[in-house]
Amino acid sequence: MPVSSSYRPDPRFPDLGEGFFDPVDAARFPQHLLRFRNQRWAERVGLGDLDAAEWEAHLARFTPLPENLPRPLALRYHGHQFGVYNPNLGDGRGFLFAQLSDERGRLLDLGTKGSGKTPWSRGGDGRLTLKGGVREILATEMLEALGVNTSKTLSLFETGEMLLRGDEPSPTRSSVLVRLGHSHVRFGSFQRHAHLGDEARLKKLLDFAIEHYVPEVKDADGDTVSAFLRVVAERTGALAASYMAAGFVHGVLNTDNLNVTGESFDYGPYRFAPIYDPEFVAAYFDHTGLYAFGRQPRAMLWALTRLADALRPLSPTTAFAPSLRAFEPAFDASMQRLVRRRLGLASSGADLDAALVDAVYALLASSKIEIDRFFFDWHGGAPSRARALAGPAGSAYVGADFDALLRVLDAFEPAQPPIAEDPYFQGPAPCSLHIDEIEAIWTRIAVDDDWSALEAKVTAIRAMGARYEGDAP
Repeated sequence: MPVSSSYRPDPRFPDLGEGFFDPVDAARFPQHLLRFRNQRWAERVGLGDLDAAEWEAHLARFTPLPENLPRPLALRYHGHQFGVYNPNLGDGRGFLFAQLSDERGRLLDLGTKGSGKTPWSRGGDGRLTLKGGVREILATEMLEALGVNTSKTLSLFETGEMLLRGDEPSPTRSSVLVRLGHSHVRFGSFQRHAHLGDEARLKKLLDFAIEHYVPEVKDADGDTVSAFLRVVAERTGALAASYMAAGFVHGVLNTDNLNVTGESFDYGPYRFAPIYDPEFVAAYFDHTGLYAFGRQPRAMLWALTRLADALRPLSPTTAFAPSLRAFEPAFDASMQRLVRRRLGLASSGADLDAALVDAVYALLASSKIEIDRFFFDWHGGAPSRARALAGPAGSAYVGADFDALLRVLDAFEPAQPPIAEDPYFQGPAPCSLHIDEIEAIWTRIAVDDDWSALEAKVTAIRAMGARYEGDAP
C-alpha cells in the first residue's frame, strides 16, 4: 500500500483489553463491485493513494492496513432500545477495522456495516442491503453539507449476494460499507459494564474516553466524571440542534446510537422532514412517536441521563444534574449558529440570534412551507425578499408570523456579499433529500443498474455544502 504522509495508523482500542471487544473475521463475498469511493475524505486520512486493487483489498476483503489492527474487532455494548433495556447488543453486522489519527490529532475509526456475522449477530445474517448502503451515502453527504457532525461514508461495495428482508422487496442486493467516524464509544458501551457490575472496566472505559475523546477534562477541577458528562452533554445538545436545523429525523435514537463525541452515525430508517411537523416519524416501527422530529432533543437528553446512571458507580455522591443542564445552552447556541448558517447571516448578538430562531420556526410551523425551500428563498436575509416573494412559495409569505420574521431579519447582515450572482441560489429549487427522491434514485439502480442519479445527487449536495461553508458564521 502506498503510505502517504497523512496516513497515521493509531490502533488504540486494543489497549482496553479483554471484555470490550471480540476479534472476528470478515465475511467472504462472491463479488466486490465498487459503487462509491469518498476520495476527498480518503485523502484527508492518508488513503487517497490506494489504487483500485488496494482499495478493494482493504475496504472489501479487509486485509489489515499497515501498522493497524491485525484483526477486526466486534465491539461490545448494551443499550436502551425504544426505552427498553437490551443486554444482548453489540456489533452484529459490523466491526472496527482500523484506527487513524487525523491532522487535528483526533482518533478516527474505520467501522463497517454488512461485513458478516459476529458473536453479537443474534441470528442475523450480518449483511447490509445495497439499498441500505445507498441510503447511508445520501444521509452522510446531506448531513455533512448541512453542518451536522456526522460520520462519513468512505466506501461502498456491492457483494454479489441476495438477501431476504421483511421491510423491502426481497430477495435484494447486498453490500458492505465502511464509515469513517470519530469514536464508536457509545453511551451503551458504558451501560454494559455498569449493568454487569464491572466497576474496574467501567473506570477503564471512562479513562480511555477521556484520554482520546475528552482530553480537556483530564485536569479539570473537581469531579472528573461530572466534567466528562458535562462535555458529552454539550456535544449531544449541539447534535440535537443540528438535527432540528437540518430538518432531519434519525429514527432510532437508542443509547447504542449515541456516542461520546456527539457525532451522528448509523443511518437506518431516517427521513428529512418536508415541513416543520414535530410529530413527523421516520421509523415505521416507532408506533408511539418516541423519536419523532420534535421529540429528538428530549430523547437525547433522556439518553444522557441513562449515561449518567451508568457512570454513577464511579462517583456515587456527586450531583450530575448540573452537568446534564449543559445540554440546553449548547442546544440553543448551536441552533442559533446553524439557522444563521442556513440563512447566510452574521450574528447580531445572542438575543437577536435567539429571536431569529423563534421567528423562523414560528413561520415554518404556521405556514407549512417546505423547510428547504424557506432557507433557500431567504438565504442572505432581508435583501432576498424580492427573490423569495417571486418564487414558488411566495404566496405563503404572508401573515403575522411572516411580518414578525421580516422585522427580525432587518437586524441582520449577510455573512457574505449579496448572492445575486450566486448560481445555486439563483437556481429554481433547493437541493433536498426527501423520501421520494431517495426512492427514485434507488429505483434506477434496482431496475436498470443506473448509478447516474446517485452520482448526480452527491455532486449536487456537495455543491450546496460548499456554498454554505462560505457562509459559516
